[in-house]
Amino acid sequence: MIQKKKSFTVDEIKRKLELYCVYQDRCHKEVEQKMHEYQLIPEARELILLSLMKENFLNEERFSKSYARGKFRIKSWGKQRIVSALKFRDISAYNIKTALKEIDDDAYIETLYRITENRNAVISEPNIFKRKKKLIDFLMRKGFENELIYKVVNEVLA
Repeated sequence: MIQKKKSFTVDEIKRKLELYCVYQDRCHKEVEQKMHEYQLIPEARELILLSLMKENFLNEERFSKSYARGKFRIKSWGKQRIVSALKFRDISAYNIKTALKEIDDDAYIETLYRITENRNAVISEPNIFKRKKKLIDFLMRKGFENELIYKVVNEVLA
């Protein structure tokens, strides 16, 4: 049994993409991938994309700010990991810079101390050098800056 793909009009696809953008902030790359599923001709893609931007369903600056806030607050990501994730989504350098301003410096340091202490309590390594290495590796994967990591790890393990 061959399954036939349902075809949609440009207006129906536009409405679906508007709902897709309303549900959660999206970047251009995500919307373009979603449009690719509908196999649109390039002219229709451009028309829909322009319409979404004009009606403010698609806003890269808003997306990058909410992405940075969310990943920091919910997943405790560091700035480096947030930057690389935004670059992966083809976000401009200006928008990345603006997004990082959303993260409060005091909260950033406080979060770094909190997750360092929590992780240190979980690590069962008696050797102090191996413990330090495990902590540093964990914090690097989280995307924090090297100089901050070394400073905080030395203070926590002192």
